[in-house]
Amino acid sequence: MTISPLSGKPATPAMLVNVPRLITAYYSGRPDFSEPTQQVAFGTSGHRGSAFENSFNEGHVLAISQAICRYRQQQGIDGPLFLGIDTHALSEPALASALEVLAAHGVEVMLAEHDEYTPTPAVSHAILVYNRGRATGLADGIVITPSHNPPDSGGFKYNPPNGGPADTNVTDWIETQANALLEGNLLGVKRMPFEKALRAATTHRHDYLNAYVNDLDKVLDMVAIRGANISMGVDPLGGAGVHYWAAIAERYGLDLTVVNETVDPTFRFMTVDWDGQIRMDPSSPYAMQGLIELKDRFDIAFACDTDHDRHGIVTRNAGLMPPNHYLSVAISYLFQHRPKWRKDAAVGKTVVSSQMIDRVTAKLGRKLYEVPVGFKWFVDGLLDGSLGFGGEESAGASFSRLDGSVWTTDKDGIVPALLSAEITARMGRDPGEIYQELAHEFGEPVYDRVEAPATPEQKHRLAQLSPQQIKSAELAGEKILNILTQAPGNDAAIGGVKVVTKSGWFAARPSGTEDIYKIYAESFRGADHLRSLLGEAQAIVDRALTEH
Repeated sequence: MTISPLSGKPATPAMLVNVPRLITAYYSGRPDFSEPTQQVAFGTSGHRGSAFENSFNEGHVLAISQAICRYRQQQGIDGPLFLGIDTHALSEPALASALEVLAAHGVEVMLAEHDEYTPTPAVSHAILVYNRGRATGLADGIVITPSHNPPDSGGFKYNPPNGGPADTNVTDWIETQANALLEGNLLGVKRMPFEKALRAATTHRHDYLNAYVNDLDKVLDMVAIRGANISMGVDPLGGAGVHYWAAIAERYGLDLTVVNETVDPTFRFMTVDWDGQIRMDPSSPYAMQGLIELKDRFDIAFACDTDHDRHGIVTRNAGLMPPNHYLSVAISYLFQHRPKWRKDAAVGKTVVSSQMIDRVTAKLGRKLYEVPVGFKWFVDGLLDGSLGFGGEESAGASFSRLDGSVWTTDKDGIVPALLSAEITARMGRDPGEIYQELAHEFGEPVYDRVEAPATPEQKHRLAQLSPQQIKSAELAGEKILNILTQAPGNDAAIGGVKVVTKSGWFAARPSGTEDIYKIYAESFRGADHLRSLLGEAQAIVDRALTEH
């Protein structure tokens, strides 16, 4: 990947999105249905796009909302719908469009009190708390967010009654219905004026913030954090949890400083990501420069992305911890400090997460549940307690309550962030120091991800690869032990390929949103071996893509 000379530096005025122009494009743009990039397309986390590119307009939101109403009716889902938004500029108008449709269908909608922004985990938590003990009248939810994507992006995600990201069979159905409505110029969309929808008897207010904050001591040892007098710094990155942190500090008596309380849809306070884009990614050292520079002020510091479903952990010695490092530490700690969890509760990871997790899990005597990319694969296990923890390499994770019951079935950035303080309090060492102990015991892996251009046809071919198409017997000087196109945990298709040797591996998969493919690789033999892995991986994939 070519690193932009602007990366890690403050955003310049020229980079800032023109918000009035973006909102105008949302309402005035008309998607061209003959153009695939302008159709509704649910990736791993809902439909995303930009109004400037006619990929996230009022038409998309109206069509998806109508499709969700039809899905609810078909499935007999008639409880409340918990609706939350993040701080992206397109989230407010999308909320208005969605509510116009939902209210017209008589859906009981739960909006945030005081029009507060709502983190993804607060919506998942609300759905699960409401549905606990119920067999009928179940709740579901919508989160309007494009996650950490740039300021001109919009996103729309549906969470069914299990509280997690909707599975493919659900999103495929919604996508098909929504695209039929788009193609038919929205004929069949039922809506009412926004002001009338706000006043509708079915539109209610819900205190997401206090419901979530007051429950945190059921998932974390807040007494230990408070008792250790740990100084914490948090940067919400202008995201949906911006007002949650002060409430957490007050409720639990924590020494927690919010270093940036600004909400600005241009996100002008960010340092620029690796590619010269403004992106609120708490796992990126470029986007996180502001917090990294403050690391010596605090015992532990952390950040969350715009919808607060991802975490970034900063320690004094390690700086920003790579996501795989922190996931390994969190797993090692949790399964030794949660005595009420099920003895057979497994560890969930994605196929492109570190093999360090495999080694830690084996030492713990726990089962490893390895699945394709996408948090939806962890939902059922988190819901029934058969998974104590589910995490992915992009800094998304959730885990069980102290008693082993479900906390959230969607990614939660807030709880893993606060866990770093619990670990520091209980262990007397921060997560960066504990990771070094794990590396000393299990070996120190190096990990990287690269991207390469790919046509839509090549992306399709990569997603359909079979093990037989990988002709090589060796990879970076070692015998290939396994070639996977199905995930070991649930036998679901990876949508690409993973090749494993004794001390390294690579995985290649097409991007769901861009004309590129991604290669992830890890070596336990150092940087030179990692470079060999990546080079040979790219050659293997290119060869497989060009052969007919």
